Amino acid sequence: MSVTARDVMETRFRTLSPQTPITEAVKILEEASEERGQRVFGITVTDEKGLLVGMLSMYDILLLMRPKHIHIWGEMKDIDVDGFIDEACIRAQPILVGDIMTTDVITIAPDTHLMFILDLMIKKHIRRIPVLDTGKLVGIVYISTVFQHLMRRMNR
Repeated sequence: MSVTARDVMETRFRTLSPQTPITEAVKILEEASEERGQRVFGITVTDEKGLLVGMLSMYDILLLMRPKHIHIWGEMKDIDVDGFIDEACIRAQPILVGDIMTTDVITIAPDTHLMFILDLMIKKHIRRIPVLDTGKLVGIVYISTVFQHLMRRMNR
């Protein structure tokens, strides 16, 4: 039996606009986690036509919070970091999703075989892959869903 993205993809998912403030995006990630019943650490970004333009992940947000030029100052242990978190949170408020999202997004088609998806996720260290059908975003495959599917097959 051939298993494809179509068989394991989530078809109900949230999207963000590039104009969404990061503070709102964080709330939407929390809501998406509640809806799915498990943590969601990344969300697709679409333009006004609904076309995929990027992905916002937990990693993108953490990069925003980390001092950009830490490598010039030394290591984090060399710096007085008291107040950094509060300051970073204040500075993040006017930032928009489009300012920090990843734009080079790997995508797959609905008929992509599960083993190709697994290989891609491992090689590229990605946890979610948007599924496009003739350019339209139709689903997302999460690494947790791939893992759960494989574990169910193992335990037959």
